Amino acid sequence: MRLPRFRLLVLLVAALLAAGVGTASATPHRGSATGEFASLDQRGPRLSVPTADLQRSLRCNGRLDKLKRDPILLVPGTTLTPEVNFDWNYQRAFDQAGRRWCSVTLPFDATGDIQVAGEYVVHALRTMSTQARRDVDVVGFSQGGMVPRWALRFWPDTRALVDDVIGLSPSNHGTLVADIACRRPCNPSFHQQASRSRFLQALNSGAETFAGIDYTVAYTNTDEVVVPNVGPGASSPLRTGKGRIANIALQEVCPGHVADHFQIGSSDAVGYALVADALDHEGPAKRARISPLVCAQPFQPGVNPATAVPDFLEMVAYAGNPAGNAPDVPAEPPLKPYVFRR
Repeated sequence: MRLPRFRLLVLLVAALLAAGVGTASATPHRGSATGEFASLDQRGPRLSVPTADLQRSLRCNGRLDKLKRDPILLVPGTTLTPEVNFDWNYQRAFDQAGRRWCSVTLPFDATGDIQVAGEYVVHALRTMSTQARRDVDVVGFSQGGMVPRWALRFWPDTRALVDDVIGLSPSNHGTLVADIACRRPCNPSFHQQASRSRFLQALNSGAETFAGIDYTVAYTNTDEVVVPNVGPGASSPLRTGKGRIANIALQEVCPGHVADHFQIGSSDAVGYALVADALDHEGPAKRARISPLVCAQPFQPGVNPATAVPDFLEMVAYAGNPAGNAPDVPAEPPLKPYVFRR
């Protein structure tokens, strides 16, 4: 999807919401009541992606052995690579803080079948935990904050490998932007992130969170991509399951704060403060621990103020360039057999 068309879709969705049109679609699926999907403890399938592809997808900033704290897995958003998404912000910040991180590259700039992208996350979690002999903390933006939950939902062994799942405006319950965009052919991941998709029904079936894992969802009420992300029907927050959950809007920390979807995933100081708080403490992030001084910071750690604007614009331009995206298809990919109850 080219960026100008994308922005027009965003404006159209905003107008529909303001007019009260399509409000049924603004209430995301909270799972399926039919019991058709796999039980929460149903064993996950063997990975179908070639091992060599999985291995090439994972890049780390150093060895994972002899660590004194958990390594971090960075997962990029839709239409992005880890480099475009994170190398000018989070990777720099984590390097400066002495944190060990790895990033995972998802196929087709994270625009292909998210069920396949989930296998890359499964491999990354298993590899990192085995090498580090520690749990893994996950930090993901947009789809990157949601797709790790697919791995946890359908490969139960990964739940023992993860300490924190931290999402920056994750598309946990989809977006009305995709509902409208995918009335015509669009890439598989856009179909799957439509608020009424079968993919999201399966993802959120049974439980959204799992015991032993801390979930931090940092999102912005002024999100123009994950829509709606304000009020009781906000897409990003998680609500069910036995995991410890913190859903925190940036505006709860800094009233009147304005950050769009791409800013919260790359340069926003408030979003970063919530990520760092979750990484540095037991349990999910706590709003009360965030200093109000962060509200006055123009950029998060790791961002070079001298190049922040061109770095941000390059990221947004890349996100809007369809080169490298999966081909558009008329409907979402069918659910894999392992998704269903055996």
